[in-house]
Amino acid sequence: MGTISGTDFVITWVDGGDPAWRKQKNEYERIEKGSAEDLSAIDSRDERYRDYGLLRYWFRAAEKYAPWVRKIHFVTWGHLPEWLDTSCPKLQIDCHEDFIPKEFLPTFNCNPIELNLHRIKDLSENFVYFNDDIYLTSPVDESYFFRDGLPRDMLAFQPVVANPANPVMSHLFLNNALILAKYFDKRENVRTQPGKYFKIGYPPMYFFYNLLELAFPKFTGFYTVHGPVPFCKKSFSELWEKEEAALRETSMHRFRSKDDLTDYLVRDWQKLSGNFSPANLQKDFSYFELSDDNSALCDALRKRRKKIICINDANEKLDFERTKAELTAVFEEILPEKSSFEKSAGENK
Repeated sequence: MGTISGTDFVITWVDGGDPAWRKQKNEYERIEKGSAEDLSAIDSRDERYRDYGLLRYWFRAAEKYAPWVRKIHFVTWGHLPEWLDTSCPKLQIDCHEDFIPKEFLPTFNCNPIELNLHRIKDLSENFVYFNDDIYLTSPVDESYFFRDGLPRDMLAFQPVVANPANPVMSHLFLNNALILAKYFDKRENVRTQPGKYFKIGYPPMYFFYNLLELAFPKFTGFYTVHGPVPFCKKSFSELWEKEEAALRETSMHRFRSKDDLTDYLVRDWQKLSGNFSPANLQKDFSYFELSDDNSALCDALRKRRKKIICINDANEKLDFERTKAELTAVFEEILPEKSSFEKSAGENK
C-alpha cells in the first residue's frame, strides 16, 4: 500500500463515566494493585479519565479552524458520544482493538495507545495527534504543523525535575531520555544540527538553556510543548524496529506506570534525527491547569489570544460540576454552530 497523502488529525478520548468501561477498569485495577509492590508506581487517578463534555467543541473547532484536514481519527475504548455522527465522511472511528495488538488489551493507559498510533488503518503518513484537552482557537493551515513535509517542532534541553507531587512523570521523562541516549551523543548532535538548537525566534530562555546544557556531556531531558504533536508514521516504525522489547513492555502496562515510555520518545526521536523543521511553538500556545479560579482561561478562550490552548485537569479537589458548567458556557459562546460531525437535532435522543 502506498503512502497516504494529506494530513490527518488523531484524537484519543475516554468516557470515564461509562459503566461498562468502569467495571472493566475496576476489575483490572484490583488485579494490578493486588500484585504491585509499589502502589505509587501506578497512576489510575480519576482525573486521568473524567470527561467534561467538551468534545463536541473540539470537533467544531477542528472543522472551523482546520477545514483542510483529510480525516479525523477518533480513538476510543468503544464508547461513543450520543451526538457524534459516525456517518460523517471525514470521521473514522478507531476502537482500541482495531489497531492495538490483542496481547496489550484491554488498556487504561494512554502510553500503549499513543505508542501504537502508527498501526491505525488508513492513517496518513503525516498526522497531528491531539489529546482531548487541547483545542484549536484560531485558524491554522497545514504548514503550521508540517513545513516541506517535516513536523514543525522545537529542540530544546530541559532537565528532568524530581517532582514529589507527580513522581511518575519524572520517571517517564527520564525513561525516554535513557532510550535516546543509546542512539545519540548529546554534543555530537548539537554539532551536526546547530541551527535546530539555536534557531532565531526560539524563546530566549530555551536558547540559553541549550547553551548552558553544553557544559554537561549527557542528556538531562528535553523541553516539550504540551500541545498538538505533528508525527510521521515512519518515526514510530523506526523506534519499534530498534526498541521493540522496551515498547512491548510499556504496551503491556494496563495502567500508567513509572516504568513506561511515552509518545514524547517518538517526538524527541524525530528531533534528534533532524526530521523536523524548527519553530517557536510557544508563540501561539497557552497552557492552563484547571482550578477554582478559571477566569484567565475563560478570558483567553473568548479573546482567542493564541491559536491553541491546553486545558489540563490535574486538580483532585476541583469542583467538577461547577467547572464543567463554566467551561461549557464559554465554549458554547465562542463555538455555537454545530459541525458536520454532530447529528442533527432529530437524530439525538
